[in-house]
Amino acid sequence: MAEALYQPFPIPGRARGHVWHHVPETRRPRHFHAEPELNLIAAGAASFGYGEATIEVSEGDLLWWPPGQDHVLLSATPDLDLYVIGVTPAFSEQVLGDRLSGALGGAARLRLDARALAELRASCGSQASVCDSAALERHLGELWREAHALRVRTADRHPLTARALSSLLARPELKRGELARLIQGNESEVSRHFHRDLGLTLLTYRTRLRLLRFIQLVESGGGHNFMAAALVAGFGSYSQCHRSFQQAFDCTPRVFFETGVGERLKERLAPF
Repeated sequence: MAEALYQPFPIPGRARGHVWHHVPETRRPRHFHAEPELNLIAAGAASFGYGEATIEVSEGDLLWWPPGQDHVLLSATPDLDLYVIGVTPAFSEQVLGDRLSGALGGAARLRLDARALAELRASCGSQASVCDSAALERHLGELWREAHALRVRTADRHPLTARALSSLLARPELKRGELARLIQGNESEVSRHFHRDLGLTLLTYRTRLRLLRFIQLVESGGGHNFMAAALVAGFGSYSQCHRSFQQAFDCTPRVFFETGVGERLKERLAPF
């Protein structure tokens, strides 16, 4: 599987979500983040990579990337019109409420009919005309809720994958056996379906979620030193966290946080 960078979704200021119109001259490298993301293909066609897999999309497709899922735009036609929508996990939970678990199990790729596409495209495009921050957040919440209401009508992943994803997002400290018992599945079967549906292994995804939680705990302060943050994030020890961090980011946690490496990763773009 290709390497992926940690790049938080570009949400400006203190907002809790953002919609941006894809600029075809640049793209973000293969990356992952804690924020759930939707991609609306309003026109044209493109190819995305995720994990070890690729997917071809065209006008009317809606893609969903859960927290920690790496993804990258590989190719696109000249007329690609792409809207990228991302929100903080807390805002998504607030907006979706008791429908959150259904959204996690909804379609990863949904083909919209002409009416649904027109409505979502208009909603994405109208964000620029909303000036008040409170109104903008309400608008974004309605857009997020509407898109997920469409997604939950179709499930294109195995039920075990949906349950595993929901459980890991809430408790990334779960071991494979604990997870399998919790969602009432066989360990091998859970791992096989998860790998097929997300394009990466259960172990890789679980480690990535733990690393995201570790980064959030360190960046938020709250008295968490590296060791405490590692344990709270779900690692069995700081040495395990340190080893996983080094493998994922090619540097130690101390270098990442104290030399600006993390900030430089967030801003990296690639030519398209």
